[in-house]
Amino acid sequence: MSRLIRKWNLIAEKNPNSPISEGYRMLRTNIEFSTIDHKLQIIMVTSSQPGEGKSITCANMAVSFAHANKRVLVIDADLRKPAQHHIFGLSNHKGLTSALFHQQELKDVIQHSNTENLSVIAAGPNPPNPSELLSSDHMGALLEKLRETYDVIIIDTPSIMSVTDAQIVAAQSDGVVLVIGSGKVKKEVALKAKASLEHVQANLIGVVLNNINRNHSDSYSYYYGASNEA
Repeated sequence: MSRLIRKWNLIAEKNPNSPISEGYRMLRTNIEFSTIDHKLQIIMVTSSQPGEGKSITCANMAVSFAHANKRVLVIDADLRKPAQHHIFGLSNHKGLTSALFHQQELKDVIQHSNTENLSVIAAGPNPPNPSELLSSDHMGALLEKLRETYDVIIIDTPSIMSVTDAQIVAAQSDGVVLVIGSGKVKKEVALKAKASLEHVQANLIGVVLNNINRNHSDSYSYYYGASNEA
């Protein structure tokens, strides 16, 4: 199957020596050293509201982990407005929903990216019941099975304030990264997003402050903060 034309710039793959890519490597390092008590294998990425860059952050972060010789899997669990297949130039004809509905075997929905060590499970066809699918026993079993194969599993989810999907996945993850758009999100909204994660006892390991000093459409800067900062 031929790859789709990419719509978004995967800068960590396209230009790994750029300052932006270095920011993603710093993010990776901070995540790796954010805890010594338990292994962070499944990392969920969300935002407070749409349009803050969570999906592109998720993808570039995954590339950065793959460049460190980790076996990495990206799962697009944003079943309402998926983006990872656009970013990686892959098909969305089958994916997570196909596996959860038992329409495809898990191994058959895993696609290889252009980055060595990095695979992707696209969202798949839009389901009528995203929250129920993500909270199903089959989703939990799927994640446990994937733990056996991959060093790092990064899950893209809808914005935490939009629907309950992100809270559901957060409870199944080892750690959560919250993306906040600089100058876009009010402090009150960011605090509500943090409280929503705390409500399900999610392990909020840090915050990415996105779009700092943006000079053009593909330029992003990152700050990784402690989980008790909003």
